[in-house]
Amino acid sequence: MSYTPEVTWAQRSSDSDETRNYLWVFINVPDVPPSSADVKVTSTSVSFTGTDIKEKKYSVTLELYAEIDTENSKTHHTPRGVEMVLRKKTLGLEYWPRLLKEAKKVHFVKTDFDKWIDEDEQDEAVDDDYAANFGGFGGEEGGLGGIDFSKLGGGNLDGALGGEEEEEGDEDLPELEGDEKSSGKKIEELS
Repeated sequence: MSYTPEVTWAQRSSDSDETRNYLWVFINVPDVPPSSADVKVTSTSVSFTGTDIKEKKYSVTLELYAEIDTENSKTHHTPRGVEMVLRKKTLGLEYWPRLLKEAKKVHFVKTDFDKWIDEDEQDEAVDDDYAANFGGFGGEEGGLGGIDFSKLGGGNLDGALGGEEEEEGDEDLPELEGDEKSSGKKIEELS
């Protein structure tokens, strides 16, 4: 028995820049080692078969809406699944209306709204260029998008974590009702 994995996708379009005219497709197959996976990309389809570490078999074939440029498309196998940046063959500003050739809705294909940018906003969002940053998290040194963690909290960990100032403020708290001085002695005796 073979299971159909979840497939998520997003896209970008350009009528002048081939590198900004692509589909981002992710096949969600966690724990499928690259040695037991087979990914085939043709100009009109993508297929995947593989077996995870618990011997669960996955299989999916996607007949694409239009042609892609297989020479300039990329695939990358991760522990979570297979990431693909598939370059559209035809340049154009208009998005594909759907990922698949057939117009019927399939339960396993979903739009990745974290990566999706509307057609009219795609020129403003050049920071999310998944084709250029493919296989990493971006940033100059492959870090997390150039975040400088040393500047978080202003470098003052005592102030950020409470430090001594908070301990001094605890002395001003009133006693709770029914909380007598003798209750402290009982706790000490029990320990």
